[in-house]
Amino acid sequence: MRAIYSYGVALVIVLVLAVWLASGTLVIGGKGPGNGEKPVVSLIEKNGGPLTSAVENSGINKRPSEAIDPSKTIAERNDTSGNGANAAPRSVRIDILKAQPMAIDVPLLGKTKAKASVSVVAQTSGTVQQVNVTKGQTVKPGDTLCTLDQGARQLAVQQAQAAVDQAQTAFDANQALVQKGLAAQNTSLAAQATLAGAKTALQNAQLELDRTVIKTDIPGVVEDPLAQVGSMLAAGAPCATVVQLDPMLFTASIPEAKIQYARLGLPAKITTVTGETADGKVTYIGASADDATRSFPVEIEMANPAGKLRDGVTATAVVDVGSAPVQVIPQSALTLDDKGVLGIRTVEGGNKVAFHAVSPIKDTRDGVWVVGLPSTINLITVGQEYVQPGQIVDAKTANGEPAAS
Repeated sequence: MRAIYSYGVALVIVLVLAVWLASGTLVIGGKGPGNGEKPVVSLIEKNGGPLTSAVENSGINKRPSEAIDPSKTIAERNDTSGNGANAAPRSVRIDILKAQPMAIDVPLLGKTKAKASVSVVAQTSGTVQQVNVTKGQTVKPGDTLCTLDQGARQLAVQQAQAAVDQAQTAFDANQALVQKGLAAQNTSLAAQATLAGAKTALQNAQLELDRTVIKTDIPGVVEDPLAQVGSMLAAGAPCATVVQLDPMLFTASIPEAKIQYARLGLPAKITTVTGETADGKVTYIGASADDATRSFPVEIEMANPAGKLRDGVTATAVVDVGSAPVQVIPQSALTLDDKGVLGIRTVEGGNKVAFHAVSPIKDTRDGVWVVGLPSTINLITVGQEYVQPGQIVDAKTANGEPAAS
C-alpha cells in the first residue's frame, strides 16, 4: 500500500513537470530575432493536437503585454518602454537658491605665545651682591633686577673725578695767565686736552660703575634662570629672564586651501581653553608652506594689559576675512562627477542639466557654504544621481514651480 502511494505521488510530480515544460518556449539561436522560438509542446505534436489545445486554452504560455518582444532591437524596445530617445524627460526635484552675503570666518587652532622672552645679562663681570626681584614678579622698563659688587669701580670713579678737578684747575689758571699776557696762547691747548681726557676717563669709570646695576628694558614677568646672591657673573651671563606678556601673540597654521583669504590687519577673536577671550589682528603671514602639513604659519597680536593670558596655552581663533556671496547647499545635494570632482547638478536654460564644481568654506547645520556659483541657481535636490550634464529634464520645485530662468 505504501509503495502504491509513493508511486502515485511520483506520477503526479512527473505530470506537473511535464505540463510545466510543455508550456515553455524552445529557443534555437542563430535564426534572427523571433525566428528561433517555438513552443516546447510542438516537439510532441508538430501539427497540433489535444496537448497544444490544452496549453493554449489554459493560457499558461501567454505573454504579458509588457513582455519583451524578441523580434525588436534594443533601441526599439527602449522606445516602446518609454526609455529611449523619444522618451519623456526625467522628472527631478529642484530648489531655487539665491546667493546671500555672509561673513566668512576662518577658524584656527593654535596656542598663545609671549611676544618676547629676553635674557637680561650682565655687561660687566662681578659678584652678585643683591637680587632685587623674585620669580614671577611683574617688572617694567628701568626696574633693577640684580646688583653687582661695585668694589674698585666706585674708587675708580672717585679717582677720575679728582683728575677732572685737577685738570679743570690747571686749565682755569692757564686761561688767567693768557688773559694777562703772561702765557702764550698755544699753552691753553695742552691744558684743554688734559681736561678733556680727564672728563672722558670719568665718563668711562661712571659707565663701568652703572653696569653693576642690571636693569630691564622691557616689561614682563621674571622667570628662570635667576641669578643667586654670591654667584660670580661674567660679562654676558644672565641675571634673569623677562617674559613679555603684553602684547601677547597667538600662533597657528592656516591651510593652503584658505591662504587666499589671509591678509595682514584682519580682525580676529581668540578664545583659550581656560575661557579667556581677547581681540587681535593678524600681524604676520608666512611666505612658505610647511612641507609636512602644507600650511602657512600666522601670528595674531592681541593686547594683554591685565596679564590674564599666559604663554603656551591652547587656544582657538576665528579670523574675520570679510563677506562674500554664499550659497548654502544641503549636504545631500552634493555629488561627484565622472572624475571624482565634488560639485552639484543644476538645471539651466532649456531645462538642461549642468554640473558645477564647488569649494566648501564652512560646514553648518543648515548646509555647506560654497562660493563661486551664479547668483541664482536651480539646484537638483532629488534625482541628481540619475541625470547627466546636457540631459533635458522636467524640473519642478516641491510646490510645482518650474525652474527659474
